[in-house]
Amino acid sequence: MPPGPPLTKGGGEAGGLVARIAAQLKDIVRPSDRLVTGLSGGVDSVVLLDILRRVARRLRFRLSALHVNHQLSPHARRWEAFCRSLCRARGIPFLSVKVRVRRGDSLEAAARAARYAVFARQDCDCVVLAHHRDDQVETLLLQLLRGAGVKGLAAMPAIRKAKGERRKAEGDPSPITHHPSPGILRPLLDVTREEILKYAKQRKLKWIEDESNADIYFQRNYLRHEVLPVIARRFPAYRVTLARAAGHLAEAARVLDEIAAADGAGMVEGGTLAVDALRRLPPARARNLLRCFLAGHGLGMPAADRLQEALRQVLSAKQDARVLVELGDFALRRHAGRLHLVRSGSAPPGHYEKLWRGEKEMALPELGGVLTLVPGSGGGVNRARLRGRAITIRLRRGGERLQPDCRRPRRSLKNLLQEARIPPWERERLPLIFCGEKLVWAPGIGVDCAFQAARGEPALRPAWTRRP
Repeated sequence: MPPGPPLTKGGGEAGGLVARIAAQLKDIVRPSDRLVTGLSGGVDSVVLLDILRRVARRLRFRLSALHVNHQLSPHARRWEAFCRSLCRARGIPFLSVKVRVRRGDSLEAAARAARYAVFARQDCDCVVLAHHRDDQVETLLLQLLRGAGVKGLAAMPAIRKAKGERRKAEGDPSPITHHPSPGILRPLLDVTREEILKYAKQRKLKWIEDESNADIYFQRNYLRHEVLPVIARRFPAYRVTLARAAGHLAEAARVLDEIAAADGAGMVEGGTLAVDALRRLPPARARNLLRCFLAGHGLGMPAADRLQEALRQVLSAKQDARVLVELGDFALRRHAGRLHLVRSGSAPPGHYEKLWRGEKEMALPELGGVLTLVPGSGGGVNRARLRGRAITIRLRRGGERLQPDCRRPRRSLKNLLQEARIPPWERERLPLIFCGEKLVWAPGIGVDCAFQAARGEPALRPAWTRRP
């Protein structure tokens, strides 16, 4: 392996910077909060780690570091080792996660998506990132050149609150955002790159220079090295003024979110959105509500024409039409007057079959979930009627019949699923329990009368849990 990029040295204390960050965190971070700082090994993240370590005891939060190894550079292993050594020397818990970056039109965007997917899985209160004022300006310009909307031009927020379960616990009234992930905190957004370098040198810190930062093939680097120096000659205060503009746009974006929350009040349930909520709104507000619904699922914003096409299909397709709009790795579907965002995936095998060997839990990744069969007494499948026979998990093949209610005749599974309002794309992946050739149980429908356990009889209670 060729020698890695040089380690840069510096040292001492940059006056006031630690106090500024401590004052900012004091109003945000609570005692015993778990903060995970993203540590790339570059000067920005090394300075952030040093500052957080210095204020952690005073503010009484728990600090650890996370390194995402994108495996794109020949020096990636050395960078990971450097970060681990840095944390070990300071007594900071360290985790490294390797990711595979999907190469496409933008390597930068793919690497960012992989990195943020790792952040979203962390079991902590906040992921702390080292983005600074220069990064903010570059982001604003990049988004402007891409034709982004108000949210995109708001660039990066200093604080993105924890979403989903954590946010609900705090009493957030928004019916739009619901998926769980830790908060994102950027305490250096008002700090310039020059201040960060000064701090690192005064503190005699070591860091790694990523050789790709000099490659102007990448859009951000092109702006940094070719465009912004020209702007600085004529507009030396551009960092302050453009950061201020991003702040104004962020405020406008918050207002749009509040409007979407009001427009969607009572219309969002179980991660789905009522089509009537869109139908009753003027076009601009309907698009705003749809954007907020998609963002609540963690989906990146589709292009404006794609969003408009999705809205057109949702509102104009016939009531019995199967609406399906592809949005990258997801699909927007309409069923029973509600919109569902479903991860796209290959169809399950046509003759899918698994033998049950007494497990209490069966992971069925091909079907997108976990089947549990918990022993109990009554209220499930009679265990005695299963003995000595092959118990299998299968998919629908057509013609299945079930009698979940002993007072009513046996009916086709197709009709039962339709009456239960189970969406068509979920019906294709439902695990059905068979005893020999007899259908015993179907998720969302129940146990066949011939196999139901009476009160006090040993039973199995099946349950199907879909997992993203």
